[in-house]
Amino acid sequence: MRRRIGILTGGGDCPGLNAAIRAVVKHATITYGFDVVGICDAFKGLYECETMPLPLSAVRGLLDRGGTILGSSNRANPFAYPVVGVDGTEVVADVSERCLENYRDLGLEGLIVVGGDGTQGIALRMMAMGVEVVGIPKTIDNDLEATEYTIGYQTAVNIAVNAIDRLHSTAESHDRIIICEVMGRYAGWIAMNAGLSSGAEAILIPEIDYDIDKVVSTLRRRHKSECSFSIIVVAEGAKPRGEDFSTKREADATQQAQLGGAGDHLARLIRERTSFDVRTTVLGHVQRGGTPSAFDRLLATRFGVAAVDLLAAGKYGRVAAYRGGEVVDVAIEQATAKLKQVQRDGPLVLAARSLNVELGF
Repeated sequence: MRRRIGILTGGGDCPGLNAAIRAVVKHATITYGFDVVGICDAFKGLYECETMPLPLSAVRGLLDRGGTILGSSNRANPFAYPVVGVDGTEVVADVSERCLENYRDLGLEGLIVVGGDGTQGIALRMMAMGVEVVGIPKTIDNDLEATEYTIGYQTAVNIAVNAIDRLHSTAESHDRIIICEVMGRYAGWIAMNAGLSSGAEAILIPEIDYDIDKVVSTLRRRHKSECSFSIIVVAEGAKPRGEDFSTKREADATQQAQLGGAGDHLARLIRERTSFDVRTTVLGHVQRGGTPSAFDRLLATRFGVAAVDLLAAGKYGRVAAYRGGEVVDVAIEQATAKLKQVQRDGPLVLAARSLNVELGF
């Protein structure tokens, strides 16, 4: 009987997921003779036993396709899973034992989990129960400590840069301040790299609570002595000093709070203090969709191949990682120990300071 392995994609979607699925299926099938089973909608599929076979024919044409053919879910934590109670209301339950039973019933000898810190943290807990897990790092925020790059990040930066380049022309034409809100919940990698790459006058990130008076002072000085327009890049998790995150939905037991409104809040603060014409553009899920960049296609492919090799060698509890141009593997515990964040004295902040970019501190 042919050996069977599974693969699932968890958390938010991003460009490059399908490239990783393609690499896993091709390498597992051609090199090792494995059968690959796709688990639909992250751990939800493992709980509800919703799967799909992944023969070679299923992954043709996937390399440049955005999203994930397996689907994903932000509410699929087996240890805090939303179910309908006896009274018809939604309650939270631990369904991890059911997931383990289904994993064994499917005859899987390993599970490749593609996701960020939350998904990999779940994988670590499932491994402690007996699931043979290998991880592939995915998050457009690029906030996993174990790897220099994660799938989706470079594409998201490219999309943000292209959008900000377009905002420059309309800002200059109308003498406006245009705020571009990009993704970045607790880490400002997209904002910093996109802002520096597109020549933004100010970049505000979650790691540094900004002083609105410093931002306004910079804008006034620039508009008085240099030119009459400005571009500000703000991460969705950025916030003024002494205030909390801007949110659209509060957190509950099954999901994180939905951040949003950081750009609009910044615009209001600037309008309260100046007479500038301020507009806000929120890129939102535009950064998650569409065709992956060449870098993300290659990174996803290399991660997929490495993950299959790890499973075949019985090296469970490891995550593929990119370091110094090489793909290596590290323990899931190391990958999820802490978030990788922009440092106040790091190279990006120093570069921004050298270019007189306002960072709000």
